[in-house]
Amino acid sequence: MSRKMRVGIIVQARMTSTRLPGKVLRPVLGKPLLEYLIERLQRVRHVDDIIIATTTNDTDQPIVDLADRLGIKVFRGSEEDVLSRYFGAAKENGLDVVVRITSDCPLIDPAVVDDVIGAYLENAENCDYVSNCLSRTFPRGMDTEVFPFSLLEKVYCEAIEQPYREHVTPYIYEDSQKFRLLNVASQRDESHHRWTVDTPEDFKLIEHILETLYPINHFFELEDILALMSIHPNWFKINSQIEQKKLR
Repeated sequence: MSRKMRVGIIVQARMTSTRLPGKVLRPVLGKPLLEYLIERLQRVRHVDDIIIATTTNDTDQPIVDLADRLGIKVFRGSEEDVLSRYFGAAKENGLDVVVRITSDCPLIDPAVVDDVIGAYLENAENCDYVSNCLSRTFPRGMDTEVFPFSLLEKVYCEAIEQPYREHVTPYIYEDSQKFRLLNVASQRDESHHRWTVDTPEDFKLIEHILETLYPINHFFELEDILALMSIHPNWFKINSQIEQKKLR
């Protein structure tokens, strides 16, 4: 009988983001955004571990302190070489399967994460990488990537250029000839929504959503946010002009 694969979520987080410094610990209703994300990820069923991958910078000690308070594991590594940070976190924790989530997605739906993990586990023999953003249909902020540790190790050794070290997975999904890719799509195209936090405008929208839904139901889902946005269509305009940063 084969050993059960150890699945772990690794969340990259740092305080020195360029467009909105300290965004991961910005509070809404007295709770930092990263805590909302962790709270939601703890409801993912197909996961054995959650690890916060932050940097060795003194500025990131508050992230470590929050993780310690919540009983979440931490790995500290290079600020610029995020790929090495992921590799170190996965190796130290004995992961067979890595789930990549970024800290700017505090509204992520655990069910969406489970669907992407499930798609990988069901297709692991014939697939190297599964994501729900190869062809984007989910709102930005639901982004989930899943791949085996063996692939992470391969990329860690082969990917030399800085964009590949900083962004972890482009080396994989930019080469569909070399790697077998699978996309998980939403039933409807909701890709026009932006629920990630990279700018003050993004934070304002997330703040509206959390202040409205969280007091009613801590574990609101993707569909609850869509219903709320349909009631407040003007909210869509708060950050609709924000352009996602390019990798290169």
